[in-house]
Amino acid sequence: MKKFPVLLILLCACVLSQAQKIGGSCENYELIYEGMPKELNWQTSIAYASEPGERMEISGIIYQKDGKKPAAGVILYVYHTDVKGEYTPAATQVHGRRHGHLRGWVKTDTQGRYQFNSIRPAAYPIRKFAAHIHPIIKEPNKNEYWIDEYQFEGDSLLTQKDRDSAQNRGGSGIITLTKNEKGIWIGKRDIILGKNVPSYQ
Repeated sequence: MKKFPVLLILLCACVLSQAQKIGGSCENYELIYEGMPKELNWQTSIAYASEPGERMEISGIIYQKDGKKPAAGVILYVYHTDVKGEYTPAATQVHGRRHGHLRGWVKTDTQGRYQFNSIRPAAYPIRKFAAHIHPIIKEPNKNEYWIDEYQFEGDSLLTQKDRDSAQNRGGSGIITLTKNEKGIWIGKRDIILGKNVPSYQ
């Protein structure tokens, strides 16, 4: 009989901790740490020069919850498909194989800046979903949480239904890509921490 209150307290604590988890469930969130370099910069290159596909560069600023102050020291982890629309692991890849080999990390500088270079991802072979990049945010002293995928204006698979159902977590993830004089696709996306993210404080 004396054990019942203790078990009840533990159960309540467990339920409360789950309810307070920022952003709810995050599939395969643990993969953010598999193979993560010890030292992170605000810039990174995800794809080798030999990687098939059109080159792409995405940059932006991550802001604090007020949408004005830059957020320093925030980790942004991204992963995406290759030119075949698949998450193909490299032959020698040990970590994060489910996310494929096109994955990388940046850590915002004092100005909140981030930038990653890669190749433009392709849609899945089933052609039901628009091409996209998966992002996961890790702030200091907060759990990992996902924000809206990076998607691209002009993608024929990006429907009005997709736009209407977007949660805009971190702000809109739909960006415009334009080619520069070197033939590189350039895109920009600013992110606001906690925007439209459940249980964010």
